[in-house]
Amino acid sequence: MPPKKHLQAATPMAAEDELLLLQKRALAEEEAAKTKGEMLSRFLKDKLAKEKHSSALNLHKLNAQWRAVLREAKAKELRQDVEILSQTFARVMDDKDSIIESLGTDLEEAEEQHSQALRSHLHNVDRLLQLQRCRLRCLQEGYEAQLEALKEEFEAER
Repeated sequence: MPPKKHLQAATPMAAEDELLLLQKRALAEEEAAKTKGEMLSRFLKDKLAKEKHSSALNLHKLNAQWRAVLREAKAKELRQDVEILSQTFARVMDDKDSIIESLGTDLEEAEEQHSQALRSHLHNVDRLLQLQRCRLRCLQEGYEAQLEALKEEFEAER
C-alpha cells in the first residue's frame, strides 16, 4: 500500500505541475498573441501613415497636373482671344486707313474747288475792275467834255 500512497501523492503533484505548465503556456501564448497584436497594430499604423503620405503626395500631384491642364486651357483661350482682338484691331485700322485716304482725297478735291473758286473770283474781280475803269474813263471823258463845254459857254458869255 505504501506504493499506492506514493502514487496518489505523485499524481496530485504532477497534475499541479501540468496545470502550472498549462498556465505558463497559456500565459506565453497570450503574451505572444499580445506581442503579435502589437506588432500587427504597429505594422497597420505604419502602413496607414505611408498610405496617408502617398495619398497626400498623389493628391498634390493630381492638383499640380489639374492646374497645368487648366493653365494650358486658359492659355489657349487667351491666345484665341488675342488672335481675335488682333484681327479686329487690324480690320479697324484698315477701316481707319481707308477713311483717312478718303478724307485725303476729299481734301484734295476741296482744295482744287477752292483754288478754282478763287481763280474765278479773282477773274470776276478783274473784270469788275476793268468795267469800273472803263465806266470811270467814260465818266471822266463826259466830265471833261461837260467842263470843256462849260468853259466854252463861260467864255462865250464873257
